[in-house]
Amino acid sequence: MTEALARRTTGLAALVAAIALIVEVPLYFVYSGPPPDANVLSRLLLGIVALAGLVVFFTAFRELVARVAPEHGWLGSMVFSTGLVYATVTLVSMGLEAGAVIAVDHPIDPTIDVSGTYILYGTISRLMMGLWLAAFGRAVTRSGVLPRWTGRCAYVLAGVSLLFVPSLFFGNDPAFFYAANGWATTAMVGAFLSYWLLAVGVAAVRRSARVAAPAAASPALHH
Repeated sequence: MTEALARRTTGLAALVAAIALIVEVPLYFVYSGPPPDANVLSRLLLGIVALAGLVVFFTAFRELVARVAPEHGWLGSMVFSTGLVYATVTLVSMGLEAGAVIAVDHPIDPTIDVSGTYILYGTISRLMMGLWLAAFGRAVTRSGVLPRWTGRCAYVLAGVSLLFVPSLFFGNDPAFFYAANGWATTAMVGAFLSYWLLAVGVAAVRRSARVAAPAAASPALHH
């Protein structure tokens, strides 16, 4: 994988994940009571697409760091491994929600009724997200593979995510922002992540074009 391809893949994967998350998050606030199955399954499908994009993002970013700054390759591997755990945990949560909704013959609110997802979406996801964002921030600021502001913003978002790790002690009322399944613990942090990914995706794609341009011009110079 060339540097330009690694950058482009990183950027496009981030954009796919960001767009899916941006569309998904508002669907959690459309209904005040138990939402219809179509709403739940639609937002879960969007979430699955977003997480698939994140898996590609983690993989391509690891390759990018290894190619541009091999001495910091371990940071790229840290982003990949912690990010993969984050994606896997969240996918399991979505599977539990979807199964519960499909199995019953009446609308339920899976954010409340599927208790097995409380700390999967909350404490566990927030810890793993904080770790991969912190590693991402370190990798960017040390290697310069992306603009430094993307790394600094990753540090801030990592701190926000880690603040919600103790949320498992605060009940299961989604209306309480700091509950295990609270709107801030899950949706708010997800919204922050989506817009950060959008910015990172744009930055990575733009830089890939700058890297590709000199490479395309080089053969012409030899003729």
